[in-house]
Amino acid sequence: MSRILDLARRYWPVTLTIIVGVAGLALALLGSGWLVQWLFSVYSLAIAAWQAVGMVRALLRREFGLDVLAITAIVSTVIVGEYIAALVVVLMLTGGEALEDFANARAKRELDALLDRAPQLAHRSVAGEYQDLPVNEVQVGDVLLVRPSEIVPVDGVLLSAGATLDQSSITGESTPVEKVAGDTVPSGAVNGQEAVAIRATATASASQYQQIVALVAHAAESKAPVVRLADRFAIPFTLFSLALAAVAWWLSGDPVRFAEVLVLATPCPLLIAAPVAFIGGMSRAARNGVIVKSGGVLEQLASAQTAVFDKTGTLTYGVPALSEIRAEHPFTEDEVLTFAASAEQYSSHVLAAAMISAAQERGLHLLEAESAREAVTNGVVARIQGRDVVVGKFAFVAQHAPNARRTEIAPGELAIYIAIGGLYAGALLARDHLRANAKATLQRLDTLGVKRSMMLTGDAAETAQHVASELGITRVRAECLPADKVTEVSNVRERPVIMVGDGVNDAPVLAAADVGIAMGAKGATAASESADAVILVDDISRVALAVRIGRDTVQIALQSIWLGIAISVVLMTIAAFGLIPATVGAVTQELVDLTTILAALRAIGGRLDKREQEADTAGVAQSAGTNAPITR
Repeated sequence: MSRILDLARRYWPVTLTIIVGVAGLALALLGSGWLVQWLFSVYSLAIAAWQAVGMVRALLRREFGLDVLAITAIVSTVIVGEYIAALVVVLMLTGGEALEDFANARAKRELDALLDRAPQLAHRSVAGEYQDLPVNEVQVGDVLLVRPSEIVPVDGVLLSAGATLDQSSITGESTPVEKVAGDTVPSGAVNGQEAVAIRATATASASQYQQIVALVAHAAESKAPVVRLADRFAIPFTLFSLALAAVAWWLSGDPVRFAEVLVLATPCPLLIAAPVAFIGGMSRAARNGVIVKSGGVLEQLASAQTAVFDKTGTLTYGVPALSEIRAEHPFTEDEVLTFAASAEQYSSHVLAAAMISAAQERGLHLLEAESAREAVTNGVVARIQGRDVVVGKFAFVAQHAPNARRTEIAPGELAIYIAIGGLYAGALLARDHLRANAKATLQRLDTLGVKRSMMLTGDAAETAQHVASELGITRVRAECLPADKVTEVSNVRERPVIMVGDGVNDAPVLAAADVGIAMGAKGATAASESADAVILVDDISRVALAVRIGRDTVQIALQSIWLGIAISVVLMTIAAFGLIPATVGAVTQELVDLTTILAALRAIGGRLDKREQEADTAGVAQSAGTNAPITR
């Protein structure tokens, strides 16, 4: 009962219209039919005046919509004495808001699920006891208890021996993930059946789940350009409807025909179909691990012509492993690795983890730096044991060690150079691997109409060409700085252009592309913030899926718009011959609204997802992995 009352208060225009209708029915039963006409007519004209005020305000903002048809239909039906039809039209208009809200809520279910599940409390260990506190008060380093079936409140590291986590809401993984002590634990994951302890590695605002929530909130508030396209149908559709109504009146000599035609020209299908379809498309994307920040992004994805990829962490896994150390006299391999790993402790680059991991595996003790700074895309400079240690690209290291020389590398390898105390100390070789489904993803993009592909990387030309040849990419630009990537994307003629990247150095080009897609599964915050869409799963095939969702959504939106127009035109033409009374026409138009909404809801795409998953499985089975380099 309370639910019904809440709905009645929320949609008070619908409630008031129903009350007026019931009151009219009661008056008719009491033999006061003349009061019914006055009640329905005055109320309908009042609603028309209310709608007219909104229409004028929209016109002042230079927004021409379809309200003029609804207002004209109400006024004309009242004038010709079809007061019951007038009330039905009013019910349709006021009920349209309720129908749209319901459809939007259905379409946004996956988006809202992320927002509603945001953790509010955490259990922090204080003197051996756990105390509840607001999640935004958690500090880095706090030891937290996560109880069975609770949501992990912040990003952390697992302290317990093991844990089973459900990460489906943030990564789309359908099966629980097993974690062991020392593994990272993402916020938003749902704990299994045993309580576990974690150490916070980020505050709530800096944690992955809260960043996802912020992206979702932005996505939910957006309005797609195709909705404006629906508005642009307003002028021709309005002129056609008024002209047809006028012709029907002129040929029949009966003004009632004018009202009968306009009752069936009411614009709810156009006003509702496109927004519902695009919200459904964003919901479908979220369910598949892709946060799309606006409906307009889906429209751009639908018409994309070119896909540009960063290499490291995008076409490759971005998880390098040290393969060889080439030390220069008088330095030893252990010295080179110790100083390199010690300096890399202060770097956020993916190569840092490889150096540190290799040093730990050898049992080397990392040194503390007196000072350290990172030169983005180039390397790290640190002051260790009174000596300057420079680690990074050859050109960067050569600026600090004139005797530096390039080392030979095989395709698929990367050399990280190091200088210690102004002397060239050697090079460390790392190797990365091409993603197993990278080639299949490019092939799927081609079948979806994205015929041109390009790779941009800061890596050396020979290693970049090696990766490109494995994937069949013919357009490659190597040794790029962030500004170079922006220039290359700006010069692409075949647009719209998609740019896919994952690192901080990709943030400028992601913002410059028509559609920037960030591989955000590893927490590339800068890239995610500047991108138009964020892939939450470490799976490049989601790029092709995002394009597929964009194409499906735009197609469904336009189909729904044209469906509404076609049905309305057919019904208006029939009404022009006097075959559909005004009251029957008003009721019929409600069914048209419902049909259009149901058509738009197809954009949520459960069946389409199943088909895409089957295509993904087939694509991975046909793909072969290969070795590829990684770059700083």
